[in-house]
Amino acid sequence: MPEGNEIHRWAERHAAAFAGKTVRVDGPQGRFVDSDVLDGRKMLRVMAQGKHLGYDFGNDRILHVHLGLQGDFTEGTGPLLPVKGALRLRMWNAAAVKRPMLPGENKKHSWYSEDDGTSNIPGERVAWVELRGPMDCSIYTNEKWAELLNRLGPDPLNGDAPEKAFAKIAKSKKAIGILLMEQDVIAGVGNIYRAEVLFRARQSPFTPGAEVGRKVLEKMWGELTPLMRAGMVDRRIVTTLAKDRPNKRGPVLSEETHYVYRRNGRPCWVCGTTVMKLEGFAGRNLFWCPTCQK
Repeated sequence: MPEGNEIHRWAERHAAAFAGKTVRVDGPQGRFVDSDVLDGRKMLRVMAQGKHLGYDFGNDRILHVHLGLQGDFTEGTGPLLPVKGALRLRMWNAAAVKRPMLPGENKKHSWYSEDDGTSNIPGERVAWVELRGPMDCSIYTNEKWAELLNRLGPDPLNGDAPEKAFAKIAKSKKAIGILLMEQDVIAGVGNIYRAEVLFRARQSPFTPGAEVGRKVLEKMWGELTPLMRAGMVDRRIVTTLAKDRPNKRGPVLSEETHYVYRRNGRPCWVCGTTVMKLEGFAGRNLFWCPTCQK
């Protein structure tokens, strides 16, 4: 499942492509039946909160998208391509699909899960977007969108204040490693950021939220924003510090990007203890160092 950095990245790209423009919308395979409510309207803005996207078409019409575990976008320039696969929805700008491609532009881009950030097409050059496999793709009213926001916790990438999250954690007997994955506590944090900010704070994932110190919470929150913002650039989540990597200079190698996430069975970069893995912790695999996070 994409974490908040990826959702906000798509929000920025789609806003650059479509905000302020008339957008065509269809569900060519009949899998999105409300396209006529949005088709031909001007998209006002694209919103992101945690793992939720909202495309505001005005007049009480917001397209809500939650990618879930299987959802994915593709995007491209030039004319629309033939419909393939389980295509739920397409959005495009009629003028943009007729616009000549610049030298070096590709007609189609890969899935976000294969995008390394080296795309040579800026968001404003994107002509069309395709959506497949989302957990939800439906039209929200303004009231329903507001209800969603009220249920979600603060989002570090939106500049939200953390007090709502801190208050929930301070009252909870649940382990902090569980609380960080609950979207009504902090919106947008997924399994990678959970594991890594806990390690960087030297915090055991099993400590009840009520027993986690305020300074530790402030440290984790303060690191989430820059770490997630950096992860918006190319989806590559790098959480290690240069001083802790075996190769302290030059580009960060793929095997050096994380402290504990998916490093079970290998030595901790800081203390050398074997990194541990626990399956099914808050529905996902948990990774931690039993020494650094005692």
